Parts: sequence; C-alpha cells; structure tokens
Amino acid sequence: MRIVLLGAPGSGKGTQAKLLTEKYRIPHVSTGDLLRANLAAGTPLGLQAKAAMDSGQLVSDDLVLAIIRERLRNPDARKGFILDGFPRNLAQAQALDSMLANIGQPLDAAILMEVDFDILMQRLTGRRTCENCGASYNVYTNPPRLDDQCDRCGSPLHHRADDNEETIGNRLRVYDTQTKPLIGFYRDQGRIETVDAVGEVKDIFKRMLTTLDPIAKGQRKVVPLVKPQPPVKAGKTAAPKPSLKAILAAKASAAKAPAAKATAPAPKAAKKSAVKKHKKKDKKKEKKKDKKKHKKDKKKGRKKDKKKKRK
Repeated sequence: MRIVLLGAPGSGKGTQAKLLTEKYRIPHVSTGDLLRANLAAGTPLGLQAKAAMDSGQLVSDDLVLAIIRERLRNPDARKGFILDGFPRNLAQAQALDSMLANIGQPLDAAILMEVDFDILMQRLTGRRTCENCGASYNVYTNPPRLDDQCDRCGSPLHHRADDNEETIGNRLRVYDTQTKPLIGFYRDQGRIETVDAVGEVKDIFKRMLTTLDPIAKGQRKVVPLVKPQPPVKAGKTAAPKPSLKAILAAKASAAKAPAAKATAPAPKAAKKSAVKKHKKKDKKKEKKKDKKKHKKDKKKGRKKDKKKKRK
C-alpha cells in the first residue's frame, strides 16, 4: 500500500502515520525527518542540503525527491510506504508522480485528513513536547497530569516559539493557497480519500482503517475522473480541412478519368433552336391566314360579278 497523507498543520498526520506503520508494517516516510537524518549523518544528499541551507536558500524539490527515492530503495519499503510532508504544491505532486512511476511504485491513494480551522488553532497553540523523551501533550485536549511536566519521565515540557496564533495563521494560509489545490489534482486521478480527523486519536484511527483496509487488500480501483466536455455551440463548427495527401489523390484521379461526352446541347444553342421552331410555326400560321383571306376575297369577287350581269 503506497499512500500520501494530506492535511493542514495540526491535522494529526504524524500521529496517525505512526499507528498505521505498526498496523500495516510499512515505513512512515516523513520528509522533515529524512532531511534531518541526512544532515546528521553527513550523506552526500545531506551535504548538498546543508550547503543550500547555509547559503540561505530552500532545499530544492529535486534534492528532496532524490532523498525520498533513496529512502524507498530500502527493503522495508517494498510492500509500500506512508509519505508525509511532501508534496506541498502541484509542481511537487507532478514531480513525485513521475519519480514514483520511474521506480515502479505509483501511489494507491492520497488521504486527506480534514479538520476545521478553529480546531487546528487549538491543537497547534496548545502543543507541548517533552524535552527528554519526546512525549506529546496538548493543554486543551490532552493535558499532562502536572503543568509543564512529562507524565512519563517527569522532565519539563517545551512550548515551541512559533506555536502562536499569528505564526500558525500564516502557516494555515500558505496551506490554503498552495497545498489545497492538491485535493483537486488527486481527485481528478481518482486517488483522493477523505477522513474526518476530529475527535479522539483512537476514533480517527478507526476511520483511517475503514478507508485504508480496502486499499491494503487491493480492492480499491483507481478510476480517473472524466470531466464533462463543454457543449459545442451551433454555427461555430468548421468542417475538417482535407489533408494535402487527400487533395493530391483527388487531383490525380480526376486527371485519369475520361472526359465526359456532351449529350445535351449547350444552353445557348438550345435557346437558338427553340426560337427557330417558334418562328417556323408563326410563318405557317400566317400562310394559312393568307390562304383563307384569298379564298374569301375570291368568293366576294364572284358574287359581285353575278350581280352586275343580272343588272
């Protein structure tokens, strides 16, 4: 099972990742922890990261991806991993997809741990950590038995200087603008799963298992979201232009075809012949009329002659 945990600072990704590691026997790959481990061990990648940090620059995405890739080569990551802290924006998500595809370990799902803004503020401003054993507390939701003293070892508890409302508010705004678009990115891939991360740790863990068990058993299929295409407006569709090959083929076939014989008279010639026919008919009619008149005139002349003789 290969998953990435998404969620705002204080959503409980680290806490749930530790529990999931014990349950599924796959490593929790935290980019923050990896970077610190490489710096401490003085690895070649760690030295590159240190050089960037010493010069006041951010550790590049390529370097972080190289550190993640190196970690995933370990035998414990063959059955999967829980990635936490990376990606934080779209460019990183795309680069991560490419890297995982190259090593044949694509993501099965992205788990979004959803928490309201007010609850996040309470969780982050109330955090306390033991300086000795690393135990975590929260003055609002999980307070120690004695103020500022660890229940396990009795050591003093530490309150981080950046766990104040102003700093935390800025961090949440950065998450809103940069990391939240990842939800849409993984939703389009059909990989997003949302878990309600409010309540007791054990209750959140049960919800996580309900979501992750089908993924671990290979029962969940990745189905990319098919976005509906906008309707094409009438009158704006243009007929596809024929290719140059099609045009040349049409010209060649036209040249080879035999010329068609003229079976009908040209339009002008047809008009002339029609006019001639009409003229002939008119002449015939006129001749008939003349003959009739001539006969009538002869009859009239004979009648006149007979009258004269009688007189």
